[in-house]
This record gives sequence, structure tokens and C-alpha cells, in this order.
Amino acid sequence: MADIEKFEKQTASEQTDLIQQYYKMQSRIYDATRWSFLFGRKEVIRQVPLSGDTTGSIVEVGCGTGINLQYLAKRFPQASLTGLDVSGDMIQLSQKKNRSIQDRLTLLEQPYARGDSPVSNPADLFLFSYSLTMINPQWSELIEQAYADLRPGGYIAVVDFHDSKRGWFKRHMSNHHVRMDGHLQPFLNKHFSPVHDKVHQAYLGVWEYLVYVGKK
Repeated sequence: MADIEKFEKQTASEQTDLIQQYYKMQSRIYDATRWSFLFGRKEVIRQVPLSGDTTGSIVEVGCGTGINLQYLAKRFPQASLTGLDVSGDMIQLSQKKNRSIQDRLTLLEQPYARGDSPVSNPADLFLFSYSLTMINPQWSELIEQAYADLRPGGYIAVVDFHDSKRGWFKRHMSNHHVRMDGHLQPFLNKHFSPVHDKVHQAYLGVWEYLVYVGKK
């Protein structure tokens, strides 16, 4: 409960500052380390039931170093892609990583927030990959804004930490600005019709992660 109260006291600007500071150092080691515990990133993209030849718009919120944008570009080779991140360090890495698709990729160093969306036309897909549990307490507002920014019949795809029965692990993740309380799944199901909704165990159940695709 103490960790939740800590998260709920953060303003949006404080949250942005924390993430920017955190990733100034973490960006240097992100891709070298995250493969060992950010599971399900390819799976959630595979589960999206959009046609591979779609020419629509795909948005990733919290695009980080751009590895998911590479996966999206390969799966949807004709779609236009937009990546948002509040960390300029991560955006720079994403630019370098995705030079080959720069003709159909827009990268924005800014937050995604309710009532202040950079999306000009309804999107076909929104992806949140290990970002919502770090956006506290505004995570619910981002899901609601994504719903508003999707076309009818569009999809939201979320892969993220879910929960843990180990108090020590929750405290550890809290120190890295991650909330793990199983809070995303029920909120997503209130707003979207689930297409794929599965919770997986990691490291023999030390924690769980969610792979979710929902339809508007």
C-alpha cells in the first residue's frame, strides 16, 4: 500500500522528470540488459490481428530505444509508425536504430497525455510495451486517450509487468519506478474487447507479466 500511495502522489511533471533522469543512464545499457526480463514484446505484436499489408497508422507510447518499432516495421511493412518517449536519450537511440525506416517513421520527444494528443488521425494500433506500469498515476488516462485516438475497430496492445507475490520484488521494482499490482488488466477489459489476454509467469513465478490485445 505504501508504494501505491507513493506513486499516486506524483504529478505528471514530476513523473516526466523522474523518467528522464532514470533513462539518462539506463539508455546506455537498455538493450544489453532488458532482453533478460522484458518478455513478450514480440509475442504481443504477433497477436495483433491487423493485416500485414495494412497502410494504416501505428503508434507506440514509450518507444524507448526503438526495438519494438523494428518489430512493427517488419510485421507491417506498409504502415506509418509514430514513436513517443519523454526521454531524449532514448529517442536519439531510436533514431539511430531505425534509419532504414525513417521515411515512414515519426519520433516525438514528448509525453502522451489525456487532452494533449499528437495523433491527428485515428490510429489502427496503439502499443504500450513496459511503459504503463512506469507512468504513475496517469496510466489510466493514457489508456483512455488511446481509446479516443483509435479508429473504430482499432486495437490496443499492451505487454507489461503484471503482479508478484513476493513483497521484496515489488519493493525492488518500486525503486525502479514500476508499479506491480495487477492493475492494468481489469482496466483494459473495461474499455476494450479482449482479443488476447494472458498472464505469464517469469522466473518460476517470481513475477508475472501481461500480454494483452484489445479491440475498440
